[in-house]
Amino acid sequence: MGSGSRPGHELMTAIRAMGDQGLAVEGIHVYLRDRPPVEHHWVADIRRDIFSASKTFTSVAVGIAQAEGLLDIEDPVLSHLGHLTSASATDTDAITIRQLLTMTSGITYRWNDPDADHPGDAAIDILTTTLGAAPGTAFAYRGANTYLLSRIIQACSGLDLQDFLLPRLFLPLGIRNPQWLRCPLGFSLGAVGLQLRTAELARLGRVLLDGGRFLNQQLLPADFIASMIADCVPTDGHVATGAAAPHADNSRYGRHVWICHRDHAWRMDGIYGQLSIVLPRHEACVTTTAHYQGPTTDILDAIWSHIVPVLT
Repeated sequence: MGSGSRPGHELMTAIRAMGDQGLAVEGIHVYLRDRPPVEHHWVADIRRDIFSASKTFTSVAVGIAQAEGLLDIEDPVLSHLGHLTSASATDTDAITIRQLLTMTSGITYRWNDPDADHPGDAAIDILTTTLGAAPGTAFAYRGANTYLLSRIIQACSGLDLQDFLLPRLFLPLGIRNPQWLRCPLGFSLGAVGLQLRTAELARLGRVLLDGGRFLNQQLLPADFIASMIADCVPTDGHVATGAAAPHADNSRYGRHVWICHRDHAWRMDGIYGQLSIVLPRHEACVTTTAHYQGPTTDILDAIWSHIVPVLT
């Protein structure tokens, strides 16, 4: 089944070929600037957890909050979470919002509770756990960084992350009543848990491609979007989103986005294949939702093998 305009023969052939690769792709959305999108589904298009692609929405919230004067990217984390200061561990007072976004805070805490259940306050546990490295010196991919950003958005705006983004991003994108899984204290998880359809995930990819604009409305500061990829750090081949081995597309990390090694592309990335790839050279964005049990870099390779060559 498909939606949007009648797709070109080559693109639709490429989509079907990718669907035959055994990658458990459930939906794909291809946006080419100034053209109607092409979308195809192999299963019912229902909202599902986009997992770590949620992180990019949290990063966007930080950019919006900065534009509104609610925070600055160089603020110490504890300047917004001051009520946790007495419980913080050594050196956490040096962590900045920028370091949370680039996963260079030194935080190594893992939230292992099933279904995000957690006794007490997870933010306190994160900040009282000894850091694995001095802030700003090493990359460590941890959702705890993003959860703290969610708490900072609530602290500086008085609104939970989901509620903060509702009028500023979700509603302008036509995403009504999105659900975001919350911790037991009621805060949006930030790192995971946002429930979206394929096309809804793709709309943020389109906004990132188009410099923060959507239907002639500037939703995000263009300079913040540029900084999301310019402010990147090496990961030393860190294994991300289920990859079985280091992959070149996991070698650099920006402000809650991954920098691809091909075509100057970059992406939102969630486990099992929740991907939205911004391809500025092709003026395109390719988005997938999937439930693939293998390395999701296999899906990236398939996109470059089948889809990218026909993005003309």
